[in-house]
Parts: sequence; structure tokens; C-alpha cells
Amino acid sequence: MKTVNARRTGPIRLAVYVQPGASSTALAGLHDGLVKIRISAPAVENAANEALIAFVAGRLNVAKRAVRIVAGAGGRRKLLEIDGVSAEQLWAAFPNAQGVAADPAGARASLAP
Repeated sequence: MKTVNARRTGPIRLAVYVQPGASSTALAGLHDGLVKIRISAPAVENAANEALIAFVAGRLNVAKRAVRIVAGAGGRRKLLEIDGVSAEQLWAAFPNAQGVAADPAGARASLAP
């Protein structure tokens, strides 16, 4: 799974690796090619997923309703779909995601000028 879907229209997709139960919520580099996010909330009763959505929405300055988990809600590897942001805004908020993309069907591809 690649990290970012840089389609020009529609939602942006971001693949992340989540570490729930961390001492603090923060970006933590990359893990196996995915943006790693440490979440202080435990993986109990959807608390970590809700904290992840709040963290991503806050970094991108969008409403929480603009961020959805479209795959991996029960695991550490998740695919997020985010409305209302460009690839450039996503890369500014998540610099480790820059330069990696996936098309809407999930095929792997890198960004080309």
C-alpha cells in the first residue's frame, strides 16, 4: 500500500501505520513505507481511531468529518480518505508522505512531473 493518493479531484487518500497506547500523539516518521503516527489513546472501543481522525484533521486544519477510515479500522495499517485538501497541503502536514502516490484503484505509482 502506498502512502498518498494525489488525485487532483475528490478526496485524498493517506495510508498510515498507527501505534496506539503511546505516551503522546505525534508523527513518528515512516514504518514499512507508511506514515507512522503514535496515538496516546488505547485501541479500545474505537478510541484510537477517533484520536487518529482528530489528529489528522487538526494537522490539516479540516473538520473531523472530512477524515474517514476507509480500510483497516481494526488494525494498525489504515487507509484514510480526506476531503478538502490538496496533495501539497497533505505533504506540508505530513512531509514523510511526499513523493509517494497510489491511484484510486490502489495500483502502485510514483508521482511524476
